[in-house]
Amino acid sequence: MGAVTTATVATANGSRYLQQLCKHWSHKFAVDFTPEAGTIALPFGKTTLAATPEALTVTIDAAEAEALPRAKQVVAEHLDRFAFREAPLPFEWVDA
Repeated sequence: MGAVTTATVATANGSRYLQQLCKHWSHKFAVDFTPEAGTIALPFGKTTLAATPEALTVTIDAAEAEALPRAKQVVAEHLDRFAFREAPLPFEWVDA
């Protein structure tokens, strides 16, 4: 059974990080994005990103609940690399 979690991270650079993450993974996975929204078909499930001028919201829809902890770690670590000036970003995951 699947599981969903969401984190909203306060940052003025959400659009930049969204685009960097999507471009980074576009060579390995199916990716669709604009400056404001993106989806990435990762092996553990779909990751959806939404950027506003104040924040980046990340939602992970994992195919298996057991994959959720690793999925959170992978996505957060990659975003922290792009946000090295702000890292670590304050991810506070809320499971659905």
